[in-house]
Amino acid sequence: MKIHVEVPATTANLGPGFDAIGLALNLWNEAEFTCTNDSNIRVTVSGEGEETLPQNAENAIAQAALQIYDLAEKSCPGLHIQCLNRIPLGSGMGSSSAAMLTGMLGANGLLGNPFTDEEILKLAIETEGHPDNVAPAMLGGLVASILHKERVISMRLPTKANHGPIHTTVVLPDFDFPTQQARAILPKEVKRIDAVYNISRAVLVTEALRTGDLALLGIAMKDSLHQPQRLPLIPGAIAALEAGKKAGAAAVALSGAGPSLIAFSPKEEPAIGAAMQAEFNSAGLDARIFELSTSYEGAEVTIV
Repeated sequence: MKIHVEVPATTANLGPGFDAIGLALNLWNEAEFTCTNDSNIRVTVSGEGEETLPQNAENAIAQAALQIYDLAEKSCPGLHIQCLNRIPLGSGMGSSSAAMLTGMLGANGLLGNPFTDEEILKLAIETEGHPDNVAPAMLGGLVASILHKERVISMRLPTKANHGPIHTTVVLPDFDFPTQQARAILPKEVKRIDAVYNISRAVLVTEALRTGDLALLGIAMKDSLHQPQRLPLIPGAIAALEAGKKAGAAAVALSGAGPSLIAFSPKEEPAIGAAMQAEFNSAGLDARIFELSTSYEGAEVTIV
């Protein structure tokens, strides 16, 4: 038996929704899991990270899979994981969450699904430490999450797109900006005025994305908790953000902790990505452009 797993990319924070709001994107990692009965853990990687990722039990997908075996109190007889990675590593598009979910769901499938999807999601969130990428990767669409009595409640919000579809342009500069570093620079305390600023706008961001109201999104996609600290550390990011808006994007924000930026528009507009890419180039960084849409489907597991 083989288990095939697909997990989408995600973008988190979405301006003011720090650690609470995430959106699944139509860019997918795939992996196929096969029991080998030879006591070896082998990982074959093609695509993003194929030259750098471990191809043994140290691989993040393998580590997540072994975590499920341990929780199920089962020994892993041997495993071959064949990966096709489309989500860039360290990009702000949820590559680590995708890897974790892929490993957990693949192992769970091989074991006959001893854990429910809700249990897998809970475990992944606990392991990751915050839900804003894991939840939309699992559920698809626009997802809001809260912490309640030491457990995370994640809810997929309905999206009707009353005002029309939303297109996203993600521009990824070639700049190493690890999430741990991005978190370390944030202040431990914030002013009340900044908290209110973000709370009020986060509500409107979810409503704008729910309905497809890009005019409202452009007004609400502002932040005072993390972007002011992070954007200046990414060469060209501030200029790229402004260039994206001048080129026609309704709103532009850091995707997750960065270094990528995500721009929202009613349709694909090549000028938006080109303008943002040019600013990164001017700052001495190469940059890649991803033209994406919202994925209304979350992680998928099938028996091959």
